[in-house]
Amino acid sequence: MNTLPSLSQEELGLAVQKLDALADAMNQVLFGKEDLIELILIGVLARGHILLEGLPGLGKTELVKGLSKALNITARRVQFTPDLLPGDITGTSVLQEVDGRKTFVFQEGPVFANIMLADEINRASPKTQSALLEAMQERRVTVMGEAHSLPHPFFVLATQNPIELEGTFPLPEAQLDRFLFKINVERTPAKVLTRIVLNREMGEEPELAPVLDAPELLNLMQMARNVAIPEVVADYIGRLVNATHPGESDASGGVKYGASPRAALGLASASKARALRHGRAFCSFEDVQAVLHPVLGHRILLNHMARLDGMTTAAVIDRLMKEIPAQNKPLPDSLAAAKIH
Repeated sequence: MNTLPSLSQEELGLAVQKLDALADAMNQVLFGKEDLIELILIGVLARGHILLEGLPGLGKTELVKGLSKALNITARRVQFTPDLLPGDITGTSVLQEVDGRKTFVFQEGPVFANIMLADEINRASPKTQSALLEAMQERRVTVMGEAHSLPHPFFVLATQNPIELEGTFPLPEAQLDRFLFKINVERTPAKVLTRIVLNREMGEEPELAPVLDAPELLNLMQMARNVAIPEVVADYIGRLVNATHPGESDASGGVKYGASPRAALGLASASKARALRHGRAFCSFEDVQAVLHPVLGHRILLNHMARLDGMTTAAVIDRLMKEIPAQNKPLPDSLAAAKIH
């Protein structure tokens, strides 16, 4: 992991311009959700999968469809239902006659796209949900013992309804952990509803011209990976993630299971992506804190008594930020001069 900036100010400036244009395009799709859109952009830059949770009709699906148009990359949508089978997602091998011989030919499923929109993912059975595990981690699927690589880039943008709604299945912890972000989509305020009524027609999708293409997106993703992460910031991430486990901090009281090492890696990737979004060649404590809730919120499991007492993972994370100091040791002179705060 690099600790010295390797990006020039010119590269950073061009990256910010492109990301500003992408954010402007997305804001034409979903009004009044600037913070949500910023998190989506950061998640994409970090090559992460994103889970959007909210009640039906809040624009989650339109946001994902708009993102695929603005990026000019392939996107496929799967409507998750209780009768959906794993092969409906990954694809299946079909017996066909080829050159006079019968052989199994693999037919790709909708997962073979740059963006897979898993709509209402928690309405499918746990078996079908688990069909995405390999795709989300290794960026490939295995059917009948044969591995098939997915396109590059590849990420899953999933929507789900609150688990209290009828006909939903909780996502397995192993799959939740593969989502970089879980973001709650809040209801739309009255002022924004007025704007929607004046600018939208029922059933009509907003016109959106491509802003970036696949090579430009891949270049931005690589730039995010090249953002430097100072050792003191990496140390902060390690102490935060460790403190989510029972007995490691006062804030973890009521926690049954804490965050995994994958969460620490995700926190670092998201922090670097946020730094690039703000035109910086290194990430800071502020970047880590800004993405802490969407990265850790779905990876902390509370025990039964804590849930009965009304404790939330958001409250645990807030307490962590207060309890765990950003600087555990003095900053080196070079970083102090750069104001890593």
